[in-house]
Amino acid sequence: MSQLRVRDLMTTEVITVRPTDTVRQAVIRMAIDNVTGAPVVDNRNHILGIVSQTDILKLILKYQDKLDKEGSGHLLAAPMDVNGSIDAVNLANKDISEMKVEDLMVRSTLCTTPDAEIIEVLRTMMKLDVGRLPVLEQGVLVGTISRSDIIFYIYKKKS
Repeated sequence: MSQLRVRDLMTTEVITVRPTDTVRQAVIRMAIDNVTGAPVVDNRNHILGIVSQTDILKLILKYQDKLDKEGSGHLLAAPMDVNGSIDAVNLANKDISEMKVEDLMVRSTLCTTPDAEIIEVLRTMMKLDVGRLPVLEQGVLVGTISRSDIIFYIYKKKS
C-alpha cells in the first residue's frame, strides 16, 4: 500500500492575498471564504509569507495593551471599520484596518510539496503548532494543506 501524499488531500483552490492588501481587505477575504489564514503571494503566485487570524488578533491585542495603559477604551467595543469620532479607539481601529498585509505577515513560511508524505507533514505541523502549510511546486503555490484537510479526509474515508 502506498503512502498518502499531500497531493491526495490538499486544497487546490487557494484563497490568497497580496502584500499591498490592507488588513481589512484580508480579513474580509478570509471571512467570505471561511478560512483562518491565507498565503501572501506576488503576481506570479510565488509565496512571500502567510497571514492568519492569529496574526491579526495579536495585532489587536498589541493595540489594546497600549489603550489599556492610556485608559482609552476597548477596541472590540466598536466595529473595526466604522468611522466614528476621532478618539484613541477609532484611531487604533483605523491604523489596524489600513495596515498593509506585508507589515503583518509571517515571512519565514514553512512549505511542503505535493509529493510529501502526509504523516510527515502532520508531524511537522503538530510539532511547530502550524495550522496550514502552503504547497509549492517548482516555487509556485499550487495548494495548501491544513489540519482540517487531514481530519476531514480521515472521517470521509470511514463513512
